[in-house]
Amino acid sequence: MRAPIGDFDHATPAPDSLDELTRPVADAVRHWRGSVPADRIVYVDTEPEWADTAVFLKHYGKDLLDRSANCVVVAGKRGGETTLAACVVLSATRVDVNGAVRRQLGARKASFAPMDTATRETGMEYGGITPIGLPGAWPVLVDSAVVDLPYVLVGSGRRRGKLLVPGKVFAELPNAVVLEGLGL
Repeated sequence: MRAPIGDFDHATPAPDSLDELTRPVADAVRHWRGSVPADRIVYVDTEPEWADTAVFLKHYGKDLLDRSANCVVVAGKRGGETTLAACVVLSATRVDVNGAVRRQLGARKASFAPMDTATRETGMEYGGITPIGLPGAWPVLVDSAVVDLPYVLVGSGRRRGKLLVPGKVFAELPNAVVLEGLGL
């Protein structure tokens, strides 16, 4: 199969690549209920040592800079309560943690979650966290620019491999909230 974006040697529908995904991501793909069929989510094999953006783009296609998104875990705090959430923004932007995220979560303070918290709570590897397969109660804040793209490159749950996902899928994820200006 040819990947819908990028220059990848190996691309397969995600339902045919469950062994390459972490358990929560594989479970989400296995039990997919979105309007876009699960086989339109594509797994591409990538080299973990090429994960740095400049090197990644050199090997897999410079056009991916404008077609890739980062998924970061944030912690919103109010009183003694902490709410974990995921934020999905285009890779060329940064998450508006102290503005849009803090307001959306109703938090007094918001910050990036510590790496060990993010990996423990998601069941995914640092550098590969994806919004597909996150804990069911988490808010998933998605920048509207991500939803507008035909396909978006995101993590697969591991540092090796990525997912190519139709943009509108992100708006349909459990607890997804699409926000203008989440990515600055």
